Amino acid sequence: MKAFLYTTTVLLIAAYMQRSRDNEPSDTPATGGIATLCKPPLCKLPSRTAFLRTTAPIESAKPSGTDGMVFIRGGQFQMGSVAFADAKPIHAVAVDNFWMDTHEVTNAQFKAFVKATGYITIAERPLNPADYPGVSPDKLVPGSAVFSPPVRPVSLTNPLQWWVYVASANWRHPQGPGSSIVGKDNEPVVQVCYDDAVAYANWAGKRLPTEAEWEFAARGGRTNTTYYWGNDLKPKGKWVANLFQGSFPSANSAEDGFRTTAPVQTYPANTYGLYDMEGNVWEWCSDRYRPDYYQQSPVHNPKGPADSYDPDEPGTIKHVQRGGSFLCSDQYCVRYRAGSRGKGEPGSASNNLGFRCVRSAQLY
Repeated sequence: MKAFLYTTTVLLIAAYMQRSRDNEPSDTPATGGIATLCKPPLCKLPSRTAFLRTTAPIESAKPSGTDGMVFIRGGQFQMGSVAFADAKPIHAVAVDNFWMDTHEVTNAQFKAFVKATGYITIAERPLNPADYPGVSPDKLVPGSAVFSPPVRPVSLTNPLQWWVYVASANWRHPQGPGSSIVGKDNEPVVQVCYDDAVAYANWAGKRLPTEAEWEFAARGGRTNTTYYWGNDLKPKGKWVANLFQGSFPSANSAEDGFRTTAPVQTYPANTYGLYDMEGNVWEWCSDRYRPDYYQQSPVHNPKGPADSYDPDEPGTIKHVQRGGSFLCSDQYCVRYRAGSRGKGEPGSASNNLGFRCVRSAQLY
């Protein structure tokens, strides 16, 4: 394990120090197309180990019971998508009744958790020099991934051209020193790793949703639609989710009014009364990730595979993420489309990654 961490840290530092090269003009122009853009290497945030390899508050107290949650009556649905290799085949799944947070966990809610428990997120924790022999301790700084748009168009083949590892980036300072969540109580908390999300859920008496529960809730009873809200990207000419408009990643036109996170409940709820089930921030699910899991997924309440496998990073455990974020666009990562999947290393965070929680209905 120490050898692995050592190798990945050295490469993270190399990627971090070579950031200026990534912003140089590319000879390969950005290109579009669903078939090209949704290959796994293009639709992912580099994990922490990948870096290492190369407006009053809605709630401020501990949640009580099912306050701020929506009851989801279980049932059967067709899960998956033919548009994404890791979301095939479309298959029948049935889930039991459950409760789901109306919106993503906010800065105010996470702040209450930290105040009550003294919890320190993974992005805030120091790295142990003993795990990285030969690396100068001053290089081993806490931090996290931050979207940093290049100044000019670049090839879409290398995410390190728009993602940088920023020292001291964490949930309090999502984009690093100089950024703040002051005045943003109602925006979703970001820079939270899987373990951070689980810790909050345990404190709140909840849990993270399974991937099946998440998709069932996001669909809201709809079937065979391109997006969770329907078939039109802009129903009646209006944006209904916080996505990326313009030329990704260098020129965000912000037609929807936001360049980064939007306050929760800014856009219309779905038919179940849930907000931001697409766009805004990616959301952690409890399932481990395998691209072939749907080929043998059980019908009733699937909880994910016993192990994890990502062909992009063999040997690295990944968990499923759902919903896409403010960085998803029709030019690049279109994983806000219905049935699509994301993935992330449990120890990785970013400024477009958050979560929401669920409760099992039989408990209430």
